[in-house]
Amino acid sequence: MEMSLTYVHLFYVYLHLCVVEGKNHRMGLFRSVDVFKGIPFADVPGKFEKPKLHPGWSGILKATKYRDRCLQVTLLQTKTQGSEDCLYLNIFVPQGRSLSTGLPVMVYLFGGAFLLGASNDVAILGDSLYDGKEMADRGGVIVVTVNYRVGTLGFLSSGDARLPGNYGLWDQHAAISWVRRNIEAFGGHPDNITIFGQSAGAASASFQSLSPYSRGLFRRVITQCGVALSPWSLQTRPMSLTKKVHRHTITHTNRTVVLTQKALTSDVWPVSVDCVVMDLLELAPVVDGDFIPDEPSRLFHNAAQFDYMAGVNSMDGHIFAGVDVPSINNRTKDTTVEQVKGLLAGLTKEKGDAAVHSAYSLYSAHWGSVPEPAVVKKTVADIETDFLFLVPTQIALQLHANNSSGASTFSYLFNMKTRIPGFPRWVEAEHAEDLQYLFGKPFSTPLVYFPRHRDLSRYMIAYWTNFAKTGDPSRGDSKVPAPWPPFTKNHQPFMIINHQISKSSVRYGFSCVLLCSPGLPSVSREEEETGN
Repeated sequence: MEMSLTYVHLFYVYLHLCVVEGKNHRMGLFRSVDVFKGIPFADVPGKFEKPKLHPGWSGILKATKYRDRCLQVTLLQTKTQGSEDCLYLNIFVPQGRSLSTGLPVMVYLFGGAFLLGASNDVAILGDSLYDGKEMADRGGVIVVTVNYRVGTLGFLSSGDARLPGNYGLWDQHAAISWVRRNIEAFGGHPDNITIFGQSAGAASASFQSLSPYSRGLFRRVITQCGVALSPWSLQTRPMSLTKKVHRHTITHTNRTVVLTQKALTSDVWPVSVDCVVMDLLELAPVVDGDFIPDEPSRLFHNAAQFDYMAGVNSMDGHIFAGVDVPSINNRTKDTTVEQVKGLLAGLTKEKGDAAVHSAYSLYSAHWGSVPEPAVVKKTVADIETDFLFLVPTQIALQLHANNSSGASTFSYLFNMKTRIPGFPRWVEAEHAEDLQYLFGKPFSTPLVYFPRHRDLSRYMIAYWTNFAKTGDPSRGDSKVPAPWPPFTKNHQPFMIINHQISKSSVRYGFSCVLLCSPGLPSVSREEEETGN
C-alpha cells in the first residue's frame, strides 16, 4: 500500500514577485506531489458584484491550509457556514525524478445544486473527496480545485441589469483565467487546460464552454452528470425567485445576506400532487445577455473549439426519485401505477396530459401484465435519471458534435454497482458515486475498498487524464483497458464505465423517452444494460 505524507519538505513558487509556500507529499519511490492550498485568485468580492483582481501580497504566502468555503447554508439548512472571503484555489503538482514542466492542467468545479459545496468538500478519512494527489500522481497532470460563490450570493438575479446574477460563474471564470496566467510557474502548460466538474459543477463547466468569454481560455471540457441543458441548471424566472427570497431572508450584518432555512425548504412552495424535487432546485445561472448571452442550446457554436467528454451515472436520478416517490426504497411497500403517473405529470407538466400518457406507455412497455414490484421501482429511478441527466447530456453531446470545428466528442455511462448500504439490490451507480474513483480514493484509503474498485479507479484516472493530455481518452501516457471511439454527428457510441471494461463495453444509442430530440437515437434500456 502506498502512503502519503511519509516525508514533508517546504518549497517556494514565485508568481509575479509574490512567493507561495507549499508542501511536498511523498507518493512512492521517486514520486511525490507538491500541494498548495488556499491561493487567492481574486480579491474579497463585493456583494452581488463580479470578482476583482487580487492585489497580491508581500512576503511569503503559506499555502498549506484550505481556506473557508464561500458563505452558504449547511446541508440541513439550519444555519450558515463559510465566509465572503472565499475565492481561493488549490493546486496539486506531480513530481518525479526531475522538476515537472509543461504538464496538462485539470481544473475541477465542485457540485452542490449551486447552493452548497467547496473545493475541499466531503472529508473522507481525513482527506477531502476532491483531494487531487492521487489523480495528479497517477495521471501525470496538475489538478486544480477552486471555490466559487453559491446560493443567493452566487446566483440570485433580478433578470435585468439591477442584479444580473451568475456571480458564481464569473468566479469560476476568474479562477480559470488565473490558472492560465500563472500555472506555468507551477510546471503547467497554460495552453493545455481542461475544465471538469460534476453535477452543478458539470453544468458550470458546460456554461463556461458556451460563454463567449471563454474563447482561447482552455482547451477541453468534461461534464459528469450535468450540462447547461439540464432542467435544473437554468433559472428562467429569476425575478419571481428573487421576490420569494426577499420575503424569507434575514440580514446578519450589513454585508451578509443569506437564505433562512424556511426559504429553502418545502414550506415556501405550495404542496401539490405535481410538485417534484426538481421544483425546489431554483437557484441557478440565468441568461444574462452577457456571460450567457442566449439560451444554452443556441450557444454551442461557442464550444466548437473545445474537445468534449460527457456522461452520466446509470442511476443519477435515484436519490431524487426517492424523494418524489419514497416507496421505491421501501422493501415492504409497492410503488403504484398512480405514483408513476404522478411523477411523470410533475416532470412534464408544461407538456400536458398527452405527454404523461405517451411517456407512461413507453416506460411501462416492458412490465408485462403483472409487473414485478422491483421493475416498477427501478423504472421510477430511470424516469428521473432520464429527465434530469441522461437526455440533456445526450442532446448536449449531439449539439457539440454537430457544431464541432475539428474538436472531438466522447460519451460514457458510469454503471458501477452502488456502494451505499441499505438501498435495494437493483440500484446501480448513484449520483456522485463516480467521484471517489476518479479522485483515487480506493488507493488513498485502501482498507475500505476491494481490488475491483482499484481497477475502476485506475481506468477512470487513465481515461480522464489521457483526454486532458490529447483530447482522446484512449491516447496518452496511461494504459487503458479498451479503445473508446468518438461520438460524431452520425455515429453515437458510448463507453460503459465499470470495473470490467473491455471492447464489448462500447455500446450504441441510449434510451431517450422524455424531451428527446428527434435527431437522437433511441433504444430500449434492456439493450443498453446488457453490458452490466
